[in-house]
Amino acid sequence: MLMAVDIGNTNIVIGFLEDDRIVGSYRITTKATHTSDEYGLMITQYLALSHYTARDVDDVIVCSVVPKVMYSFRSSIIKFLGLEPMVVGPGIKTGMNIRLDDPKTLGSDCIADCAGAYHTYGGPILVADFGTATTFNYVDGTGTIVSGFITTGIRSGAEALWGQTAQLPEVEITRPQSILATNTRTAMQAGLYYTFLGGIERTIAQFRKEIDEPFRVVATGGLSRIFKDDTDVIDIYDPDLIFKGMAYIYSRNA
Repeated sequence: MLMAVDIGNTNIVIGFLEDDRIVGSYRITTKATHTSDEYGLMITQYLALSHYTARDVDDVIVCSVVPKVMYSFRSSIIKFLGLEPMVVGPGIKTGMNIRLDDPKTLGSDCIADCAGAYHTYGGPILVADFGTATTFNYVDGTGTIVSGFITTGIRSGAEALWGQTAQLPEVEITRPQSILATNTRTAMQAGLYYTFLGGIERTIAQFRKEIDEPFRVVATGGLSRIFKDDTDVIDIYDPDLIFKGMAYIYSRNA
C-alpha cells in the first residue's frame, strides 16, 4: 500500500492507496508545533481506522508547501513506519513539462494536481484547486503546464473579514439558502459564497477568452465541493486528484 501525504498551510491530507484505489483519506490540522511522535500517533490511528497497520505501508510520498512542518513529519514516517518518504521536489520525475518563467516557483501541490488531472482526464485541461489559496493551472494537450493563476482562498478571505471587523462573527463557509439574507451571519455567508462563485466563473471565462482551444475544467481541493453543484463552468469534480497525481509521480520514480 502507498501512503500519499499533502502538507498544506491549513491541513495535512493523508491518503492510503492500494492498487490505484483510495481506500482511506484523513485530514490533520497543520501545526508546526506538532512533534514527530504526535504525527506518528495520528498516522497509526488513521491506519487502524482503515483496517491497516504500519507493516502494510510499502512506501510513502509527500507533497509539501510548508517547509517548517517537514522535519517533524518526515521524522514521524521514519520512526513509526520505518520508511524514508519520497518528496515531490527537485530531482523527482513528474511526467509534466513546466513552461513558466521560473518553473521552480510552481508549488509541488500544483504539480501533483496537474499530473493527476492530465494523466487521469487528458488535456487540455484547467486545474482549479480550492484550498487555503485558490489556484488555476492550465495544462495543454501535450502535458505542458503553460500558465498559473493564484488568488485568495475563500476561507482566507472569510478570516480576513471577521478578523479585521470587530462586530462581524466567525461563520461557517457554506452555500446559503438564499442571497436574500435577513441576519448578519447569513448575510456574510451569502456575500462570501456568491462573490467567490462569481469570481470563479469570471476567471474561467477569461481563460476561455484567451486560450484558443476548447478545454475541460477539473475542480479539486477541500472547498471545491461547496461550488460543484451550483455552476456549469466546472466539468469534473475530483476531491482525490492530488492523490492520483502523487501515485502517478511515485510510479515514475519508484
